[in-house]
Amino acid sequence: MKDSFLEEHDEIEPLIVTDMNGMPNSSPNSGVIRHREEVPSSNSRSKQHQFGQDYTYVSSTNFSTPPDVEKQQHKRQLQSQPFGGLGPVQVGDNHDGDGSKLKSQTLYNRITRKCTNCLRANGCSSHAMIETEGPNGDFYRDNFNDQTHACAIGTGEEDGIWMNRNDGAGSIMACMVWFLFLYSCITITFLAETGGIHGSFSMIYAFLCGMSLMSHAKTQFTDPGTVPASAQPVEAFRRMNPSTPLTMCSQCQSFKPPFSHHCRICNRCISRMDHHCPWMNTCVGAGNLKHFILFLTYTWLCNALALSLLGWNYFFCVSEECTFTILLVQLARITTMLSTMSLLFTSSMIMNVTYGVMTGIGTIDRLKKKAMDTMMMSEEEPILLKDIFGIGGFHTWPFPIDPIFEDFDRVMGFSTPQRLLREQMKDKNSRGDGTLESSGASIHTTPSY
Repeated sequence: MKDSFLEEHDEIEPLIVTDMNGMPNSSPNSGVIRHREEVPSSNSRSKQHQFGQDYTYVSSTNFSTPPDVEKQQHKRQLQSQPFGGLGPVQVGDNHDGDGSKLKSQTLYNRITRKCTNCLRANGCSSHAMIETEGPNGDFYRDNFNDQTHACAIGTGEEDGIWMNRNDGAGSIMACMVWFLFLYSCITITFLAETGGIHGSFSMIYAFLCGMSLMSHAKTQFTDPGTVPASAQPVEAFRRMNPSTPLTMCSQCQSFKPPFSHHCRICNRCISRMDHHCPWMNTCVGAGNLKHFILFLTYTWLCNALALSLLGWNYFFCVSEECTFTILLVQLARITTMLSTMSLLFTSSMIMNVTYGVMTGIGTIDRLKKKAMDTMMMSEEEPILLKDIFGIGGFHTWPFPIDPIFEDFDRVMGFSTPQRLLREQMKDKNSRGDGTLESSGASIHTTPSY
């Protein structure tokens, strides 16, 4: 850009800084106006200015403008846009529309920057791991699957597919969730067939039901963060919390990470366990917390939309197209009752999960602290959004896909000898010597459950 600009404008007219009386002034005092001064050229042709009229510079520096300058109208201004863009902006009484548009753009940019900075502070910037990834970077991608490849269903370490088969009541309740969603989707579809609502609303409701059921399946069949028998403490956590003793599970006879609990139904220790959900037929932990939050969100939206559509047809639609058949009346009554109860239940669960994320205290830990009256003595830190949704980009948040954690060992609270060995081997290869030392580099990986 600089070379092309010089080619187009052979000579750049110098800027002479003058004060209000027209005298030269070189100090950057308040009330300074920068004017162009014509310089005779060696060529006979006259040079044209880049901007034909006088103008003032708009800078981020807080210069105080004299009152008489503020009263001047129809001045050309150069406003510094993001990424160094410059362009004339007409200001004055006759251009109030442009001024309001500029203010709205400034407000939009300010809100976008605030939101982006807030999300980036939580480590959720789009594909942040790619920028510092590689042999000499701060991160490396660990795609090795430590899990068994056996085609077995269960909750043990030797099972390749996670599914709780120890609770018959939980299996029935999980199947009931699918039945109720399909029932409500059929009711809304019949409502659209009779002309009570537009077909697009039925499609939106079916999409939300599909996303909710996919989130439910992903929560149920995803390893919630089980602790293997070969789990090892994370050295960084030990250095940060030297006074915290290391504990072992009396049931698993293995290392028990902080904030983990042993589930008697799944018969496994779950890292950062919140609770065992019978509607999911599994535990909610660090590995499937994102999918559980998505299920609650989509279920709440489904209930709110169903009640809104049924209420609008009942109270506001008076045409003959809104007349329900006998079958549709019964379906609508049951759907209204189920949606109301489900809306109240999911609202309470969303508030419960939000409180746990903001305080870092899970449901089990909170109940224990309330029983022992030690809630005011809690020292837990809030859970970062990148430890829930990962750092794979904002576009991955609404979909029930496995998150990419910035540091898998830190999120789970434990490491394994296999991962530690791979980290040492990568550090050895990056240095090219024969020593094996831990570099302390973070690992980001998707859980291979």
